[in-house]
Amino acid sequence: MENEFLNKVEDNTAIRAWSEKLQSEKGDSLAEGYISELQEFTRVNVAQNELQELGDIWARWDEGTKQLFYQSYGDISYLLDIRVDKHLFRVMVQFWNSAYKCFTFGEMDLVQTMKEYTALLRCPKVQVRKTYARVFNGQTFAKKLMNISGMSETWVTTRIQQKGDSKCIPWENLPDLVLTHPYERKRVDIFALSIYGLVIFPKALRHVDEAVADLFVRLEKGITPVPAILPETFRSLSTCQKTVEGRFIGCAQLLMVLFHGHFWKVDKVSYRVFFEGYSLLKKEAAIQRREDISKEKWMEILQNLKEGDIEWRAYWMVPDGIMYRCGNFDWVPLLGIWGATGYTPLLTLR
Repeated sequence: MENEFLNKVEDNTAIRAWSEKLQSEKGDSLAEGYISELQEFTRVNVAQNELQELGDIWARWDEGTKQLFYQSYGDISYLLDIRVDKHLFRVMVQFWNSAYKCFTFGEMDLVQTMKEYTALLRCPKVQVRKTYARVFNGQTFAKKLMNISGMSETWVTTRIQQKGDSKCIPWENLPDLVLTHPYERKRVDIFALSIYGLVIFPKALRHVDEAVADLFVRLEKGITPVPAILPETFRSLSTCQKTVEGRFIGCAQLLMVLFHGHFWKVDKVSYRVFFEGYSLLKKEAAIQRREDISKEKWMEILQNLKEGDIEWRAYWMVPDGIMYRCGNFDWVPLLGIWGATGYTPLLTLR
């Protein structure tokens, strides 16, 4: 039954008819009388981990080790070179609609999709139908770190720290392992774990959280991390928006790439996008963008967006099917590494 649903393809007319019928019958899936409003002001902390050390390690690796990394973990290393415009990011959060889990610019909604994130991260080992769900198998954080790093129990346990409500390992303990571990495979794994902990899920600055290690050990089984990255992005944006303050603990670099991808007006897409070896993140990292635009100017720009200013499909997306529903469910629950949230694929029908 599952495969029958996953393999089912419907034409645009059928999808539109279904969407209109659903909206007519069920409205917007929110509680009756609920009014979705955006905050007039937010003070989000966009503090990021210093990535120079990770970049320096990557630069010291030979091409063989880098290729092993690409084959195992895709293009996440290019996130180290994506600059985060703090002025733009703070303004973007103000347009985050926590009720619908999307950005709302006037009458227009912009939703992040799993297809886009999957295309950006581009990992050959990912199996898109295998998603992350935390398994409580009794394996301790120390045991997971031992398996990932190949280090002894004593080495691991003496370096684990308690940060807030969770356990972490400080980044300062990992660089030497990435550079000097006798096994190349372990150097690659520890480096990837560091990117996931410091860039994609930066909960505690300069520390890798226990929940990140739990996701990481599952990557070997071919699961796609995207359905875990998206909900933590949504949850953090919503927390910052609702409380009018807070530090964003999702992957700001991916959000920057997504934003520019939807506002890049082009007539033609390079044929290289359709080639297996073409890296979208690598291209984005090489683009020099203006950094002298103030927060006030970004606010003015986004407040005055018109429909023609936004590309609903990112310019680099290969034409393909998208997930627009999950069986008969209007909202899809996505499980992150710290919690869960709702996802509204119906919005992608724009």
